[in-house]
Amino acid sequence: MSTEIKHLSVHDLQKEPEIFVSDLYSGLTDCGFVVLRDHGISKADLDKAYALIKAFFDLPLETKLKYDSGRGGARGYTAFGRENAAGNAYSDLKEFWHIGQEPAPTSRYAGVYPQNIWPDELPEFKTHLRKIYTQLETLGRTMLSALTGPLGLESTFFEEMSKDGNSVYRLLHYPAVEGLDTAHSMRAAAHADINLVTLLLGATDSGLEILGKEGEWIPVESTSDEIVLDTGDMMSRLTNDVFPSTIHRVINPSRLDCSRYSMPFFLHPHSEASLACLPQCEGEAGPKYPPITAGEFLNERLREIGLLDD
Repeated sequence: MSTEIKHLSVHDLQKEPEIFVSDLYSGLTDCGFVVLRDHGISKADLDKAYALIKAFFDLPLETKLKYDSGRGGARGYTAFGRENAAGNAYSDLKEFWHIGQEPAPTSRYAGVYPQNIWPDELPEFKTHLRKIYTQLETLGRTMLSALTGPLGLESTFFEEMSKDGNSVYRLLHYPAVEGLDTAHSMRAAAHADINLVTLLLGATDSGLEILGKEGEWIPVESTSDEIVLDTGDMMSRLTNDVFPSTIHRVINPSRLDCSRYSMPFFLHPHSEASLACLPQCEGEAGPKYPPITAGEFLNERLREIGLLDD
């Protein structure tokens, strides 16, 4: 059976909620990926965000390195060649910037998550990209809430699990590949995401592919006004693979002189959240994965991809 990626309008969550939820659930259980349009984040805001991240990555390397947090890429800048896919000895062809959660002073995670870092050279960077962070977090939590019905969960289950979640907004630059080791490395080697769900804002160039059911690589087609939503390893553990964490990659372009920019938002639970299999998802064979907290699992995976030392 071929793999089909559903395209959904978020407007239908209000207009035809039963149909939208059914399509969202079936799309994610089928291949772990759907494409969302009418998501409420304006094109003007997205265009401005891309202009800001391009301006940052255009800065001299010595300037960018001032913003390396030295904490496993958790916040701020991570230089080109630093990250590799789990199990892959060759580094991905990318550099990136991380923006994370900023818990309120009263939160139990205040002072626990690393503090954000902001570039002095771009005064609008902090305000505008924090705005996009909030919009993406809200959209992701809305999509998770929509899935509670089909999963037989309380309507607030994911809201409580993701409150003060260790979510990360990643600003990515894939440089032009001319002169790079494209024989061994690609922009993002085959991998699965770590988190609950990822929201991938329309990138400035194509290249995203998912691994289909027949072992074939399938291009993910989306426009600059659409968001690709996929389920990650934390969601697959929680649901016993009811929602698969589908392997995907970003291939190298045919044009050697072309950069690519991308802005995925990785929605995480709070660090103490349990990823133990939901009882209603156990099935006859029982849980496939041992219990673990979100924080423990995140650190385990960060070690695998070279962003956290043993």
